[in-house]
Amino acid sequence: MLFLGFNHWRQSSALQPALEPLPQDRFIQVYFNHSQAATYTEPYRLQERLGDDLEQVIVEAIATAQSSIDVASHEFRLPRIAQALQEKQRVGVRVRVIIENEYSRPWSSFTAEEAGQLDERQQGKYLEFFQLADQNQDGQLTPTEINQHDALVILQQARIPVIDDTADGSKGSDLMHHKFLVIDHRLVIVASANLTTSDVHGDFLAPHSSGNANNLVKIDSPELAQLYTQEFELMWGDGPGGALDSKFGLQKPPRPARTVTLAPGSTVTVQFSPTSTSLPWQQSTNGLIGRALNTATQTVDTALFVFSDQNLSNVLETRHQQGIQVRALIDSGFIYRDYSEALDMMGVALKNRQCRYEEGNRPWSGAIATVGTPSLAEGDLLHHKFSMVDEHLVITGSQNWSAAANNSNDENLLVIDNPTVAAHFQREFARLYEGASLGVPTFLQQRIKEEQTRCP
Repeated sequence: MLFLGFNHWRQSSALQPALEPLPQDRFIQVYFNHSQAATYTEPYRLQERLGDDLEQVIVEAIATAQSSIDVASHEFRLPRIAQALQEKQRVGVRVRVIIENEYSRPWSSFTAEEAGQLDERQQGKYLEFFQLADQNQDGQLTPTEINQHDALVILQQARIPVIDDTADGSKGSDLMHHKFLVIDHRLVIVASANLTTSDVHGDFLAPHSSGNANNLVKIDSPELAQLYTQEFELMWGDGPGGALDSKFGLQKPPRPARTVTLAPGSTVTVQFSPTSTSLPWQQSTNGLIGRALNTATQTVDTALFVFSDQNLSNVLETRHQQGIQVRALIDSGFIYRDYSEALDMMGVALKNRQCRYEEGNRPWSGAIATVGTPSLAEGDLLHHKFSMVDEHLVITGSQNWSAAANNSNDENLLVIDNPTVAAHFQREFARLYEGASLGVPTFLQQRIKEEQTRCP
């Protein structure tokens, strides 16, 4: 299937990987949708491109399921994954899905009037779906097109039970922001990517787009799977139509970080959010990030969608003062906002609309110029949430480095101590860092000057 208007963007079939693949760990495999060590043909626009096909990784994992598949995903819009789940449900595998209530309605159920009333961001998502489903490009969706391409409709047809974060009787938690699967109580898949075309393959409305930069880890560990299943069961309760016993957000009990040993020299520590602000920050998931950063003796490299936790900025400043090399890349949509900790790292500060600095704001006394934004195709975001410490410790998962993720959202965070795994993330950071725009840009300097007039 090929969308009209995209033919001339299709690349040559002779496209070759730019780098040799790195060795994968026996128990932990790592994938990046912008990897330069792999190529694939994107299944919806039929464009050959560099990168790992994250959707195919999930489809192939689902195909191995013998007894159960649990999916918790902020958004669920990829039809091939829905079809893979449909097939497993058909042969008797138990399939359960949890999604964020804001995205629990099939796009195909929206009338033209309803779609027109969506905000700009949601309208973009709706148009992405329409481009995906409207195979003959006639501006209308047939029942066949809907049944084959609306992922939530596919789940409904298969009678796969689905709940969202209103299943506890509330209007929904702040965000059910997980992106994980547990298969056969053994295999755990954790991603920074939502299950959408935009997060995995690219934006249909931006032909050069290769998708938001994201990662996925696949871990073979019954012990880790048990911890993720416990998180899933808290949210699931007794499922759709039952008692209002689901627990989302702060209704869940606080749980400390747990460490699983996969092999000598290879451990995985996991913690789930949210953590109440009534508890010490050190006990929270962001506190776990802070403890991992505090182990640094040489380097910390970080690639984040959002960085707004002041405590983590303070931790990094201390490490920098002790001679640790700190580098950070932040998505361009967030890096220069008044609450961004990237500003602290660059030694500058911005006031908000009320002419006030963020509470506790602390620009670094020793500003660094190794902070900036990567160069990405139009429409693509830096959606990673990872950091590497001393080239052996990896921090990743669904959790943005923010107070909202830490204290409100349903999130998961992994700290992986494994040099083989870290090498993959180090290569991805190097790719993003090359050609990045670093330091305080001219327009930001101008904003600071204008602020002096606006906020005398």
